[in-house]
Amino acid sequence: MLFPPKAVERAMQIKEVMMRAMNKEYSWLKAAEILGITPRGLRRLRQRMERFGYRGLVDMRHGRPSPRKAAVAEVERILELYRERYAGFNGRHFWQLVRRDHGVRLSYSCVKQILQGAGLLKKGRARGRHRRRRERKACFGEMLHLDGSLHPWLELARGQKQTLIQVADDATNRLLYAQLWEGETVQAVMSALKEVIVQYGIPASLYTDRAGWAFETPKAGEKVSKTHLTQVGQALHRLGIEHIPSYSPQARGRSERMNRTLQDRLVNELKAAGASTMEKANAYLRERYITTHNEFLDREPRDPESAFVEMGEVDLNEIFCVEAVRTVGKDNVVSMEGTALQIARQPGRPTCAGLHVTVRRHLDRCYSIRRGTQVFGRYDADGQPIEPRRPVEAAGPVGNRQRTRFPTRTLDAGKRRRRPQLPQAPPQANP
Repeated sequence: MLFPPKAVERAMQIKEVMMRAMNKEYSWLKAAEILGITPRGLRRLRQRMERFGYRGLVDMRHGRPSPRKAAVAEVERILELYRERYAGFNGRHFWQLVRRDHGVRLSYSCVKQILQGAGLLKKGRARGRHRRRRERKACFGEMLHLDGSLHPWLELARGQKQTLIQVADDATNRLLYAQLWEGETVQAVMSALKEVIVQYGIPASLYTDRAGWAFETPKAGEKVSKTHLTQVGQALHRLGIEHIPSYSPQARGRSERMNRTLQDRLVNELKAAGASTMEKANAYLRERYITTHNEFLDREPRDPESAFVEMGEVDLNEIFCVEAVRTVGKDNVVSMEGTALQIARQPGRPTCAGLHVTVRRHLDRCYSIRRGTQVFGRYDADGQPIEPRRPVEAAGPVGNRQRTRFPTRTLDAGKRRRRPQLPQAPPQANP
C-alpha cells in the first residue's frame, strides 16, 4: 500500500525520536513532548514498532476513506447551486439558504471548505488585534440604532442607487425595520420610527449619527445643540425618547456592521428574487427577508423584560409631522412648501388675518392648520379642504319616532298684535 508523503515523513520523524530515546539521549517523556503526543501514545507507537517494524509507525488511517466523507453527488450539487443561483453570496449566507430551500445537511465548515477548494470562495484574512466592544444593553427596546445606507441595492437596476433605512435593536441585534427610499429624508426617517412604534412600542433611546435631519450642530466638529431641535428631534422629545448622537464611525460600529451584513446578503437575495424595482424589493423585505434575517442573527437579551412602553392614546399622526409657524395673510391664506391653504371663516372671528398659526404636513402628505388646541382646517396634498365627517344618528323604531316641531310665525313680524276691542255701551241721557 502506498502512503501519502506526509504520512511517510511523519513516520520517519517518530522513528528518529524513538531511536534517540532508546540511546538514552533524552527521556521518553521528553520524546513524547517533542512529538506532541502523550506518553501513553508514545508507548503504543513503540509496541507497534516492535510488532510490525517501521511500517507500524505509519498512520493506518491514511489511504482509507473517511466514513463521514460527503458524497460526490452532493458536492457537485452544492457547487452547481453556487455557480448558477447564488454566485457572490458569502459562505454562511449561502449555507443558510441551501439548508432552508434545498435540503443540504452538511455543516457550515464543510460547505465552506468545498467552496474554497473549488476557488469559488476566498479565504478570510487574519483579524487584527483584539478590541473590546461596548457591552450591549440588557433589555429589548432599551436602545435602537437607526441609520441610512446609500448603495446599489438593486443589482437588476444597473446604475441606480437607493437608500436603505434600517432600525435595529442593540440588545438582541434584531432587525426591526428595513425599507428602500429615494434618500435619507425626514419623511423616510419619521415613517420608519412610526412603524416601529406602532408594532413594538415606544423605546427608551435612539442612537443615530449627526445628519441634518437628526441634530443641529452650531459649529462643525463640536457637540450638537440640545435646545434647537430638528423636526425629528421634536417628535422624539414629545414621545420621551432620548436621542443619543454619535461622534465617530467607530462609535456606531453596530450600525455599520449591520449595513455591511445587509449589503452582503440583501443585494444577492434581491437579485435571486428578481426584484428590479423598489416596490418589489420592499415587498420582499417585509414578507420574507426580515423574518429570515432575525432567525439566523437574532440573539437573546440578558434581561427578558422588554423596555418598550405601550403607545396608549398617543396620536402618532400629530407627532410625526413637519410643522412651521406662519402668519395668516389678509386674504386668510397661509402657504407651506409652495402649497396655498385657504382658511375658512371661523366661528366668533370676523377674520383670521394677522394671526400666528402652526401649519403641519403629515406623513400622508396632508396638511392641518392649528392655533393652540383649535383646528382651523385640514387639507389634502393639493391644498384642497377636507370636509370633516358628520356623525350619522341612528334612527330608532318607527313607532318611537317623534316629530320635530319648528316654531311658526302666524303674524307678520312688522305688525303688532292688537287686542280685540269690546263693544261700548251707548251713553245714557241725564234726566
